[in-house]
Amino acid sequence: MSPAPNRPHFGPRLAVVAALTALLGGVFAIRQASPQEQADPSLGYQMEVSVDYVLVPVVVRSPNGYVQDLEVDDFRLFVDDQPVPITSFERGVNAPISVMFLQDLSGSMANGLKIGLSRRTIHRFLTVRRPADLFALASFAHGRTEVDVPFTSDLEQLHGAMDSWAPYGTTALHDAVSWLPEMTLEITSTKRAAVLISDGVDNASQIEAPDARERVRQAELPVYVMALTLGAVNETRADDVELSGIAKDLDELAYATGGKLFWIASQAAVDRACAVIFADLRQQYVLGFSTTAVGPVAYRQIRVELRKSKKKHTLSYRRVYEGTPAEVAPAPSM
Repeated sequence: MSPAPNRPHFGPRLAVVAALTALLGGVFAIRQASPQEQADPSLGYQMEVSVDYVLVPVVVRSPNGYVQDLEVDDFRLFVDDQPVPITSFERGVNAPISVMFLQDLSGSMANGLKIGLSRRTIHRFLTVRRPADLFALASFAHGRTEVDVPFTSDLEQLHGAMDSWAPYGTTALHDAVSWLPEMTLEITSTKRAAVLISDGVDNASQIEAPDARERVRQAELPVYVMALTLGAVNETRADDVELSGIAKDLDELAYATGGKLFWIASQAAVDRACAVIFADLRQQYVLGFSTTAVGPVAYRQIRVELRKSKKKHTLSYRRVYEGTPAEVAPAPSM
């Protein structure tokens, strides 16, 4: 098992929310390490988040754009290939959104253009925000992950954090990604996402990419990846091009959570990517279902379909949750 990464530093507000969540339960259940586990560092990462209610953000597209007129009865939901009743449904395009930016501040980001593109990414979100939208900023460098600004609508705090960026040290990208479930405990809105901004270098992580990906799937939010390539990779890569190494890891992270990977080498690419992410969040349908809250906790496969299948419609959604079995739909009466 991979060793545990350094625990991120949280601001006072986020620390209080995490503590209250652990005490009150609800959607998230935080398991504390036993004395035996605490004494054995080889057991690695000691926080697991399991759920008794699962939210599945879904984006539906057609060749003409977003599909906006669907109702709950238009969807079919499956867990481990078993039909599951949808017990909550939201589609409001005016609902507020919450976005956590996870910024790479390691030494490989010292190129001024990379930092400039990073700042532009966040700035683009802030310029098209709505009054109830919330944003948070976390950063990672030299083995340390920090929540610099907890979720807020205060633009001054966010701009102040960006102005203070000074890249240094090694890159533990997978370690930082693995903390997204804990760093986003404060989110209460159903329309949410994380945006990872990085050049994709990783030279110091204690966890492997598949382990980080499995952990972040628990967070119930899409992860959009802004991969700063500076021309090293074609921004308009076709979907059928085979990826390898860190690029494949980032692509799989985005796909598994219902997000998307963007190659960024220019300000125009930033603007295009931000427009897609913002539109995705506004156009999300959010499906909810209950689990049994009994039985073994395991990773379980999610599948979403449209009842009237249209081959040219594409659906983006999270593919996995960790928890007990889902409550299955009753068998039809004879």
